[in-house]
Amino acid sequence: MPASPSPLPGPAADRPTGRSTGQTTSPAPGPATAPTTRSPGYTVLLATGGTIACTQDSHGDLRPTLGGRGVLKNAGLDTDSEHREIRVVDVAQLDSSALTLSDIDRILAAIAGARDQGADRVIVTHGTDTLEETAMAADRLLPPGGPVIFTGAQRPADDCAPDGPANLRAALDIPLGKHTRPVVCFGGQIIPAYGATKNHTTADAGFGCAYDPRIEDPAPAPLGQLAPLAGLRVDIVPAYAGADGSAVDPTADGLVVVALGSGNIPPAMRGTLDRFAGPVVVCSRVPAGGVHFRYGGPGGGAELQRAGVRSGGTLRPAQARIELLCELAVERQRNRSSAGAPTI
Repeated sequence: MPASPSPLPGPAADRPTGRSTGQTTSPAPGPATAPTTRSPGYTVLLATGGTIACTQDSHGDLRPTLGGRGVLKNAGLDTDSEHREIRVVDVAQLDSSALTLSDIDRILAAIAGARDQGADRVIVTHGTDTLEETAMAADRLLPPGGPVIFTGAQRPADDCAPDGPANLRAALDIPLGKHTRPVVCFGGQIIPAYGATKNHTTADAGFGCAYDPRIEDPAPAPLGQLAPLAGLRVDIVPAYAGADGSAVDPTADGLVVVALGSGNIPPAMRGTLDRFAGPVVVCSRVPAGGVHFRYGGPGGGAELQRAGVRSGGTLRPAQARIELLCELAVERQRNRSSAGAPTI
């Protein structure tokens, strides 16, 4: 049960909780007055499917049927408005519950490619089920730069009152230079990608942040190096009363344990974790407050920390998993490079 991959930057055992940043989970900007001249840059819209692209089929089931141009049209926009040029790339057309690590790799490669070709803003329309996971991967692996904005919808495009158009317009109205790391623009809020979490299945403001960005910023510096996630495996395993660790697969590359309280597990799980060869990150199943390794005993957080387990801080398990996957991916790529093997 070694500590997190080294020498990659990553969070400390207990995340910082008091560093003031001035960053906020801010309201999304309202409709702006169109400038009289066109901006010299352009926006790239990367469409990946999701509810924002969904319509009802003959059975009333929602399916992602619209491409990026259809999503734009549904918002009353086109690719050549008087004050912004929007270039559309259809990366995928998926319900995001079907997203794989290979799909996330493709989305990140498309973001990097759009930036390299001169886009001054990249907007990713994405299903809400796994939006926080792709957004975390973008935060960890992409270098800081022009805005990368994730958005989507809770209601489909053919709903009588779809929320996707307002979210997309708000994303387009975020000022250039305001955010150098990825953000989620959703339901009238702009939320840092690091810490973003879906906290309601139907509400317009369906996302929140796992910490208060007005007073703290636990996000480590970006790894800043694209590395493929596909081929790696990090599992999420819950702790609960009576859990014995039998759900842990020793062949996984890493593990996120959804622990009890402030970071504790049943004693019967401890032996399994001690035998696990990869890095282990502990998150709490409690929605707020985060991990604090204070309790003794075989399943207590203090002893887990001494055994090499890492704290996930306030991150929810899905994002903690992606963060660990990103670190493992960069480490794998660096190891291959130093060995002279081709990187993938």
